[in-house]
Amino acid sequence: MNVKSSSTILEPLSFNQFKKEVLHDYKIAVISRECSLIGRREVLTGKAKFGIFGDGKEVPQLAMAKAFKKGDFRSGYYRDQTFMLAIGELTPQQFFAGLYAHTDINADPMSGGRQMGGHFATHSLDENGHFKSLTEQYNSSGDISPTASQMPRLLGLAYASKLFRNLSEIKNSKFSNNGNEISWGTIGNASTSEGIFFETINAAGVLQV
Repeated sequence: MNVKSSSTILEPLSFNQFKKEVLHDYKIAVISRECSLIGRREVLTGKAKFGIFGDGKEVPQLAMAKAFKKGDFRSGYYRDQTFMLAIGELTPQQFFAGLYAHTDINADPMSGGRQMGGHFATHSLDENGHFKSLTEQYNSSGDISPTASQMPRLLGLAYASKLFRNLSEIKNSKFSNNGNEISWGTIGNASTSEGIFFETINAAGVLQV
């Protein structure tokens, strides 16, 4: 099931298109909320070992997905399921495969059961081990568990784009659109109290990304 929206926030919409878009977004939000509720029930009844979910984050993540373009990078956390659904990089089946730690990479393309559920990722390599054209796909760096740990990686992705923009030797490549991609980060309120969050914000100012 690919639920990626066909429009972006920059395109003018007729009333009928707007109505269709609202219903489409509502559908994604409902699917995501139901995944959260069912997933929590599966954990509490012992059918899944551990789960952490994104209920309550649906609307801002839908808005983020509309502005997210191919070639952009996400460095987020375990509550980003609505966003991943909205860009078409996650299905409910894959969501639950991750929750149950399914070891088949076709069932759980994020990690094949090797990471906890909610650790969202896209593939940078094809089935032959060759790099894909990252400018032609939505990119999500694989999540990790320590709170706020996505922040220094977010800075690294942004700084890499700056290097691609400033170094003529690497400007034209399948890794960057001349440095014009955006690195998107998400974080919870509590994690903004971590020292690594403040260090990242400081470094971003120093590096001018």
